[in-house]
Amino acid sequence: MKYYSIHEFSKLIGRTPQTLRNWDNSGRLTPHHTCANGYRYYSHDQLNQVLGITDAQPRKVIGYCRVSSNKQKDDLERQVQNMERFLASQYPNYEIVQDIGSGINYTKRGLRILLRKICNREVEKVVVFYKDRLLRFGFELVEYVANINGCEIEVVDSTEKTEQQELV
Repeated sequence: MKYYSIHEFSKLIGRTPQTLRNWDNSGRLTPHHTCANGYRYYSHDQLNQVLGITDAQPRKVIGYCRVSSNKQKDDLERQVQNMERFLASQYPNYEIVQDIGSGINYTKRGLRILLRKICNREVEKVVVFYKDRLLRFGFELVEYVANINGCEIEVVDSTEKTEQQELV
């Protein structure tokens, strides 16, 4: 189970940390647990409760695969096969969304489908092999939208690249 610090939790629900402290003092919302140092931590279930999310239907894990141009269709097929192998070994309920288009193009069909599913709270987790496969710029914004909607983004290979590797 995922736990959020008071600051993370407050950002996700659109309240201040002081409001959460007041709720704790009044008994309206007590943290899942409080550490010896006094830090409050809230659970993902509490996040769903505050946001009014019910898990009536199981949520999916989505693997997102993207290449930049039609010339790279072979690469896309390999990426999809690798993603299927990776997801099948860990998640029984998964789906693959694929795109062909630039990493700075925000109007790609697959990206829009993915965002729509995230906003409809149909997605538990989005898996990408590399951070730039989702978006070249603006990854943090999509990650924030996903977190607000109870979705996690997992980057399988999160090794940092040098500036020269990034430009290539």
